[in-house]
Amino acid sequence: MNVVIWARVSSREQREGYSIDAQLRANRERAQKNGWTIVREFLVAESAKRGAERTAFNQMVDWVKANAKRENLRAILSHKLDRICRNMRDAVRMQELEDKYGVSLAFVENQFGPGPAGALSFNVMAAVAQYYSDNLRTEVLKGIDERAKQGWQHSRAPYGYMNVKEDRNEPIQPHPVNSKAVMRLFELYSSGLHTFDSVCQALHDEGFTYQKTHPKFHRTAVSYILNNRFYIGELRRGGAYYQGRHQPLIDRATFLSCQDVLNGKNRRATPQVNMPLSGGLLTCRHCGSFITGERIKRKLKGGGVRVHDYYRCANNYPDDDHPSVRWRADDLEDAIVADLASFRLPDDEVIDWFRVSLQNAFTDITDLQRNQRSAQTKRRAELITMNDRLLNAFLAGSIDEATFNAKLAALRDELAVIEATLGKVFTVEPTDVRAALAIFEFSQKIPEIWRGSKMLEKRRILEVVSLNRVLGDVTLDLEKRKPFDELAKRPSIQLSRGERI
Repeated sequence: MNVVIWARVSSREQREGYSIDAQLRANRERAQKNGWTIVREFLVAESAKRGAERTAFNQMVDWVKANAKRENLRAILSHKLDRICRNMRDAVRMQELEDKYGVSLAFVENQFGPGPAGALSFNVMAAVAQYYSDNLRTEVLKGIDERAKQGWQHSRAPYGYMNVKEDRNEPIQPHPVNSKAVMRLFELYSSGLHTFDSVCQALHDEGFTYQKTHPKFHRTAVSYILNNRFYIGELRRGGAYYQGRHQPLIDRATFLSCQDVLNGKNRRATPQVNMPLSGGLLTCRHCGSFITGERIKRKLKGGGVRVHDYYRCANNYPDDDHPSVRWRADDLEDAIVADLASFRLPDDEVIDWFRVSLQNAFTDITDLQRNQRSAQTKRRAELITMNDRLLNAFLAGSIDEATFNAKLAALRDELAVIEATLGKVFTVEPTDVRAALAIFEFSQKIPEIWRGSKMLEKRRILEVVSLNRVLGDVTLDLEKRKPFDELAKRPSIQLSRGERI
């Protein structure tokens, strides 16, 4: 009799030590003992996921159907029933092979007699196999759900993280290199200045690698990363989100900014070549649209071309009361320079005075904080000593328990206030002084720095000193960031000789 051997183990069984070789050996011994001829062997080591296509099983069934008559097949030999029939559907397909093609099932361990009794035993065993498969799936899913509720992802960590099996307390940790690529990706895309293609190129230019086989990021990878809430510390399971216990790579504000760009709420805009103020850097006062660049070329009568650059509101369908917001590039540059010049103090004498005053202010603050810390530290030591004396007096019987408890509570309250105050004392470091002086020096030279800067540098200057940049038909408003907003106010300064500036 010609037979086909079917041997299968799941990935879980392999981890538990079951060998497909041992299963195959038992099948061959059974065939040899009965004098059966083995026509073909199908060997499968896979995970039994519900709904997943059992490719090898389907191939075996199709091959048996196509070759049953030509190879004179009479049986499919398997170790036992649950190796080949995981559910009632598989059992029905095997019954179909016997009815239509004359190929029955044979087993090493399970034996079913002929007639109704044998059919009943077969159906019962098939039902048990399905119950085992269904129950196993339920238990596995229950474990996965519970793991998600505890804050850990059950599967392979996404790009930017790595699985650490040796650390049970933190099994998913940021990858030392790929995590930086993820953070840079979100930073670039949240600016609204990049498409998927340009952000892939930017990451490639900066030396970031996606995979060894595909070093450059591609659009699908970028889309998956930007939409994955795992990077802000959340897990998705069954349509619900759980708070993960892994370390987030991205803050929620940056993630939401990227979602706005993806959903079109924050239109992506790229600065045009030689038009540094386009691309969403400024917005229209009247409708909120981006200010875009416009280059007009006019031919001269004597030959040649004259180029005129303009900045205008990008709204192509303005309301009737929307004025014309259109500035010559030179006029807008002059307006920006004039606004940046508001940071500069009147003359060099005042600048020198302010520089010295700034240094003295930091020195005074440092001295004041040092004195406060010293006084509070001294008072804390006094309170501890008073607490010890109070306890000794109580133990010696000099004061009663009610008085002891009242004074002890008062001492503890004051000590708690002192401890909290000491914990909040801000210490001025030398780096703070240098940073403040550097900002001041920068503010006094911004117009000159602006005129000598290239396109991206000019954009960066405006982004550093201002939050919002609004352009009207005749006005430009730059909302300053701190501390530039205080410098732009030009507060009244009283000099020692009595003059006011």
